Amino acid sequence: MTGTLLNVAAVLVGGFIGLFFGARIPERFKSTVIAGMGLFTLALGAQMFLNTQNPLIVLGALILGALLGEWWRIEDGLHNFGALLEKRFAKDDSAEGSARFIRGFLAASLLFCVGPMTILGSIQDGLAGNYELLAVKSVLDGFAALAFASTLGVGVLFSSVVVLVYQGGISLLAVQLSAVVTEPMMTEMSAAGGVLLLGLALSSMMEIKRMRVGNFLPALFIAPLIVWGLNLFAR
Repeated sequence: MTGTLLNVAAVLVGGFIGLFFGARIPERFKSTVIAGMGLFTLALGAQMFLNTQNPLIVLGALILGALLGEWWRIEDGLHNFGALLEKRFAKDDSAEGSARFIRGFLAASLLFCVGPMTILGSIQDGLAGNYELLAVKSVLDGFAALAFASTLGVGVLFSSVVVLVYQGGISLLAVQLSAVVTEPMMTEMSAAGGVLLLGLALSSMMEIKRMRVGNFLPALFIAPLIVWGLNLFAR
């Protein structure tokens, strides 16, 4: 839970700064910082992948994960869900203040809780107590909260509750699975997650090439299953 608590604190700090000083921070500063974090995420993803003991496991997990993700249309589902919430809760023009609050809350909650970094970081935190990835995410979310709060107001701060429940829930669930997940399984899952981080950095943060990274999420669960299957047949 350490990484989740750090993430919540970053959202609150970034949100408060955005409320009081966000409008005074030039946009070029924000974009440059995000680009720098993109470069760091790129390097972190490469480092995670290089720890793999068998690159073919990662490749197989990515291919199978992509097939499942495209079949289930995970990325489209996430976008459609966000659009549905925005359409339902942010359409009341007669209550502008209330609509602005809800829109800030929903937009920030979706941004902070949807994505490979959220799931992988929470699993790593719960399984191994490694909150390095959530620490990186915390910095990103802090700057995002600053930008959101400066335009959408105090509703952004309340998204920290969703972060606490969602990420904390995944970490606690991972703790229950710690007796089942072995170190080799965790290594390959992290390696697959590293590739997803590379895609996330290139697509969303540095905007070099648009990719449906969300459709690769099943690879995080397929990689340890492949390790388990190989060990089973090796006996």
